[in-house]
Amino acid sequence: MIELIAGKYNYWIYVTLMMTGFYAMIAKGNLIKKIIGMNIFQTAVFLFYISIAKVEGGTAPILWEQAVRYDNPVPHVLMLTAIVVGVSTTAVALALVIRIYKAYGTIEEELILEMGEDETLDTERTLQDLEVEIEDADIRLQEIEQVTKGSDKEN
Repeated sequence: MIELIAGKYNYWIYVTLMMTGFYAMIAKGNLIKKIIGMNIFQTAVFLFYISIAKVEGGTAPILWEQAVRYDNPVPHVLMLTAIVVGVSTTAVALALVIRIYKAYGTIEEELILEMGEDETLDTERTLQDLEVEIEDADIRLQEIEQVTKGSDKEN
């Protein structure tokens, strides 16, 4: 049993990294810490995919007379693409955090949500005020139409 666990130590490292990143994304309230957690999670996935590409006794996938077994190059190529996507995602997330900080003055999720609830209430009040103004405008419009109809009959 210990040989099985010790023989697969790299998988335990990946699982630990994944759970650390997942915990940071779920449990932390700071948006920057959430982004760091996302990057840790992505790194664990990268390492996992690259490690499963390695074949025992395999060589680089280059045509060579002495090579009998080759490592699988597809996961490496996929992870290069995933790294580019991960960097792009991080850049967009950081840009959004900057915009959120400028709008709310904080990067703490709870405070932002509280401010968002206040704005929702203000928006609902504004909508109710607009509805009342529209009703008043409709009444005035009807009065004007009646006055103009009355003056048209006199002429």
